[in-house]
Amino acid sequence: MCSVYEMAQSQQSFLKQEAGQLSREDTLLKMADHRSSWSRVLADNKLILITLSGVLLGVIIGFTFRPLGLSSDSLMLIAYPGELFMRVLKLMILPLVIASLISGSSSLNAKLNGKIALRTFVYFLTTSLLNAILGTTLALIIHPGNPTAESAAHTELLRDTTPLSKAKTVSLMDSVLDLGRNIFPDNIFQAALQQAHTVYVPKELPGMVGNDTELSHTSAPVMASSSASASSVNLMEWSAEQNVEWIRIVEYRSGTNSLGIVFFCLVFGTLLGTIGRKGYVVVQFFSAIFDVIMKMVTGVMWLTPIGISSVIAGKILSVDDVGFVMTQLAWFIFTIALGVFLYQWIILQAIYFVFLRKNPFRFYLGLVQPILTGFATASTAAALPLTFRCMNERLKIDSRITRFVLPIGCNINMDGTALFIAVASIFIAQMSNMSLNVGQVVTVVLTSTAASMSSASIPSAALVLLLIALSAIDAPINNATLLFAIDWFVDRIRTTNNLLGDCYAAAVVEHLSRNELKISDIDAYYKDDDITSDDQCEQDVNGKRKLSFPNSVILNVEVSTPVSNT
Repeated sequence: MCSVYEMAQSQQSFLKQEAGQLSREDTLLKMADHRSSWSRVLADNKLILITLSGVLLGVIIGFTFRPLGLSSDSLMLIAYPGELFMRVLKLMILPLVIASLISGSSSLNAKLNGKIALRTFVYFLTTSLLNAILGTTLALIIHPGNPTAESAAHTELLRDTTPLSKAKTVSLMDSVLDLGRNIFPDNIFQAALQQAHTVYVPKELPGMVGNDTELSHTSAPVMASSSASASSVNLMEWSAEQNVEWIRIVEYRSGTNSLGIVFFCLVFGTLLGTIGRKGYVVVQFFSAIFDVIMKMVTGVMWLTPIGISSVIAGKILSVDDVGFVMTQLAWFIFTIALGVFLYQWIILQAIYFVFLRKNPFRFYLGLVQPILTGFATASTAAALPLTFRCMNERLKIDSRITRFVLPIGCNINMDGTALFIAVASIFIAQMSNMSLNVGQVVTVVLTSTAASMSSASIPSAALVLLLIALSAIDAPINNATLLFAIDWFVDRIRTTNNLLGDCYAAAVVEHLSRNELKISDIDAYYKDDDITSDDQCEQDVNGKRKLSFPNSVILNVEVSTPVSNT
């Protein structure tokens, strides 16, 4: 009996030891899984973390070195890595846009391209209008413009802009016509280097005979610009003293005509997809170019922390008095920031959830890296390569949609610009003690929407378009230069709106086009099968099929049916 009891006790103690060992092993496995999950999170988000560290490092360097009063050479050296980083990003924009549009539009049939284009343009127009309405509403409620806020800083900023009151500025009609001229370029190679734009020059200058030709072909626009040439300044000063008859001329200025290239590539790619196997090699050629550019983007991304920190530090150090400017225009900056916050965290998330019925914030967090890059560079186009990579690889958006939507949105979808123009127009009107009626408010909304869609994806393009909106409501143009001092910061805020608008548009358009994309996949399967069979076998002069590969032979095997002798 004792032996049985002892055996039971020993077996129970053995089971306890085994259970304790298993529990320790489970604990170790759980700890290992926990560590591996954290390592996976860090591995998946390492590029986001180093990009964020670059932004923070740039801010720290900028504000740390400001009290030292560095020389211009030192500032240039600090900003030099950022300049090289921007050059490398801009280097890839043109081949990336061309390759993505041609390969993307050729992979879809013409009818599907038309549907996707219609949905894309309707979405862009709707969101731009929403931003203009949001900006106008916030400006009317918050009232950032204070007409009694007179100070020496305002006088100093406005003193150099007195001659602009007599200068002729472009109108909304001129901007719309320039949009058409750039969409339909007369030379595709020139479109890669120059843009068409309207300027006003004096019809004749008394006492300056022989210089008419030179003046009529000046490349500097006669309107508000912080970097106007000496000839433009002299021309404005002369026009302030005498009455001048202005004439409208169309000139070309440096800069890629992205709209013309986008239009040409869309038409070229759509028609390329309709010629069958004859265009198959060309489609593969542009697809290969796109893949090579994306591999280049992967290598450039590791330079992001150095480039972004240099760009931000250089910009902070180049501003004369950051704190003073921020305090003088604090309410204007607050209105812009609040509008951007409401649009990104409420309106965009609501649009995404209504159409896709998915968690919109997960999609938003997947775009952190291009958002930070767009904020640092103040350009949607400069962040386009990184946007492509995140949308295709991280968020798994159909590449046919991203190649179609993102390059177009980079050029015509300027949600943040519409918000900025609306707020700035109301702000300047309030600074001038103007009371706007309902018609003028509606004019601000419509003008901001139209002007934003004709904006270029380059830094500070909205300041030029702001003059169009001010002219539409007869607001003083001189006060617009008050915003030059803070545009370097506000431009970065509204660029994030532009970038996110493109990405969310691609997600919504992909969801709306999911059925057509499935049908296109089925058609592409049979099309590829036909291309393969047609490429491998051709018809000879006798009508028999033969292989197109060299040193190959086709065996014609005839199967005969045996005939019975019965």
